[in-house]
Amino acid sequence: MPFGIKIVPQNNVGLRENLGKYSVTVDSGIQFYVPIFQKIRRVSMAMSPLRLPNYSVITKDNADVSASVTLNYHVTDAVKYMYENTDSVESMAQLVRGHLRDIIGRMELNEALGSTALINQELSIAIGDLTNTYGINVDRINIDELTPSRAIQEAMDKQLTADRERVAAIAAAEGQARSIDLTTKAKNDALMSTAKAEADATKTRADAEKYRIDTIQEALKSADQKYFQNQSIEAFKTLGENPANTVVVPSDQAHEYGQIPVIGKLLKDQLN
Repeated sequence: MPFGIKIVPQNNVGLRENLGKYSVTVDSGIQFYVPIFQKIRRVSMAMSPLRLPNYSVITKDNADVSASVTLNYHVTDAVKYMYENTDSVESMAQLVRGHLRDIIGRMELNEALGSTALINQELSIAIGDLTNTYGINVDRINIDELTPSRAIQEAMDKQLTADRERVAAIAAAEGQARSIDLTTKAKNDALMSTAKAEADATKTRADAEKYRIDTIQEALKSADQKYFQNQSIEAFKTLGENPANTVVVPSDQAHEYGQIPVIGKLLKDQLN
């Protein structure tokens, strides 16, 4: 009876079947079998990527979120993988989706959107080792994105815009209040400085006037009768400079005032 040859590649195992029934697992390399009566199925043991299609998940606050998941898995038990499940990969994918719905369903939208790392961790723990069930182990699982529905995105955009406008309004109001405080303080400081300068100037003028009065009073203490007569002559002289003024002097002292040319001329004009 002729033999068939089957080459099992590296990172693969062969499942030999006799008349459709599993017989034995063979390693990679050249394998011989009897055609018609025997068959060797190849099963890859290498790690394989799998991207699950986007699907809807409802959060605790009834928000509709679209989830996208990528995972890596490898076959750990070829017999269970091939014979105990019609489609072990799809069964694994359904299990992942179910646990993800459960995890996100216990979170509110904002919490879920900001906790993808935590969700990945909880999902990995929930799945665990699937060897005993599907002959598969999930090596890595990652949520690529959680996208809220269009209506929720629009509402979030409006809320974000409103928050930004509120923050900007508060900042502008605080800046204006600060500006008013600084302006008021500057005006008050200027008024206080002006008032102090005016007070200092008034005090200086008062001191100067007091000094002048004190000096005059001190000088008057030592002044004689001739000083006062000279002051009178100066006063009459000033009055006499204006033609509209009439100067009247005592007759007994007229000869003394005539000693001043200006006063003498004025007296002469008055007598004529």
